[in-house]
Amino acid sequence: MHRLAKSPVFFKSLVALVAGLAATHAWGQAYPSKPVHIIVPFASGGPADIYARFVGQKLQESLGQSFVIEDRPGGGSLIGTDAVAKSPADGYTLLMMSNTHTVNESLIAKKPFELLRDFAPVAPVNYSDLVLVVHPSVPANSLKELIALAKSKPGALNYASSGPGTPYHMAGELFKAMAGADIVHVAYKGSSGARTDILGGQVQMMFDAITTMAPNVRAGKLKAFGTTGKSRSPVLPDVPTVSEAGVPGYEAVIWLGIMAPAATPKPILEKLNAEIRKVVANAEVKDAWAKQGAAPMSMSTDEFGQYMREDVAKWAKIVKLSGAKVD
Repeated sequence: MHRLAKSPVFFKSLVALVAGLAATHAWGQAYPSKPVHIIVPFASGGPADIYARFVGQKLQESLGQSFVIEDRPGGGSLIGTDAVAKSPADGYTLLMMSNTHTVNESLIAKKPFELLRDFAPVAPVNYSDLVLVVHPSVPANSLKELIALAKSKPGALNYASSGPGTPYHMAGELFKAMAGADIVHVAYKGSSGARTDILGGQVQMMFDAITTMAPNVRAGKLKAFGTTGKSRSPVLPDVPTVSEAGVPGYEAVIWLGIMAPAATPKPILEKLNAEIRKVVANAEVKDAWAKQGAAPMSMSTDEFGQYMREDVAKWAKIVKLSGAKVD
């Protein structure tokens, strides 16, 4: 036997390592033993809130513990996100995030956290197209007419978003850059305020989730000039894509996922990942989400981490292209 193997120090270190691995495994096996909180850093009623509640309910059913959803909007998602970053890394406080977070990495220079440093990837949830809606008072009846109007009156039109860095904001900035139109961004503290004001005519247009705006379009409260995916949405099949309607190559979506504070034990991350992947793989869930314009996403924790790194890089290029700034 090697001399090192006979060393008391080596033996104690080996015992400690085995005990540590066993404890970590047991931690993952026992999790969760108390209620889990999912923080949604956006206003209630939007896609992140809706799907956090849906996934939370499914996890509650499969894991036998309460999953409590807390909406903490503000600061373009910074307030709620920072609260999770500062939470114990024990799996009992999770973050419902979106590509707002990957955009903010390049859009907002000074943040109290860094996404890829201070959080661990758990699992993606789904993605959905957006829809460009316009108030009926706007004298345009197609996307091309809207672009012509914006070009003829630079700075006269405005578009609402739920805050800097959100998919709604970046969809608007990308549209402005690709269409060559001068349209003013009006940032709200949450999506509910933006929706209220476009329905009331206080703002002229908005990119929003199809899941929440389709009923208003069908009711004639707003005009829909384009959806933002590569192909038409089954939710609004008569509405062309923005690319079809006048801005070739345009594409912008919103995707959602769950993260945990960095240093959360790997067995907990893997357990949550496995349970969430079961949810999004369910045939009934897929059908229900398809009717809402959402498609499930399924990745391992490592794959999700790589996906986010690539998304951060992609949006950094788009932020630079659009010239978007946070005032």
